[in-house]
Amino acid sequence: MNTTGQTRKEEIIITATKLFKEKGYSAVTMRDLAKAVNIRAASLYNHIDSKQDILKTIIISLAEEFTRGMETIKSSEAVTIDKLRAIVALHVNITIQNTYGMASLNNDWMHLEDQLEHYLALRKTYEQDFIEIIQSGIDAQEIRNANPEIIMFSILTTLRSLYLWLPKKEDLNRQELAKNLGDVLINGINHHRTTD
Repeated sequence: MNTTGQTRKEEIIITATKLFKEKGYSAVTMRDLAKAVNIRAASLYNHIDSKQDILKTIIISLAEEFTRGMETIKSSEAVTIDKLRAIVALHVNITIQNTYGMASLNNDWMHLEDQLEHYLALRKTYEQDFIEIIQSGIDAQEIRNANPEIIMFSILTTLRSLYLWLPKKEDLNRQELAKNLGDVLINGINHHRTTD
């Protein structure tokens, strides 16, 4: 029974997010979801429209959160290295708060139907902003002159897989993790790398 003040719809979405991570979106049925939240399958439709509706809620809300975070970072007056560190922190914070949702974002986005184009546009904008930040760092000689897309891909590959690793590391401090991860990911491209 729900004792955290969540609405029934929120409880259903959270439970579905866990099931999607464990079994994969395609394998989860409405009957599975109803059983997990202890209501009849037909009663689910009093709270949600469809399994697709849940997937949209999970993925689009996360993609929009990343987009807002990136816009804030990109428009800041910080130097490129600090912007890149802020991107790492953004991923750490969102992933810690939404470990199960990040599994859907990474593994199930292709199952979006009427929201697929919107999601792909958000992702493209996010990646373009990331590349522009990297390119401005190269232009300012803050980071090494290398292919910005390869730098972005290298950093994002690690950040996008955090949801697989974080659940096994419950004792990690998020600020410490963001700093250590930033050191590892950014020192390799930092043009003025220091040893402190």
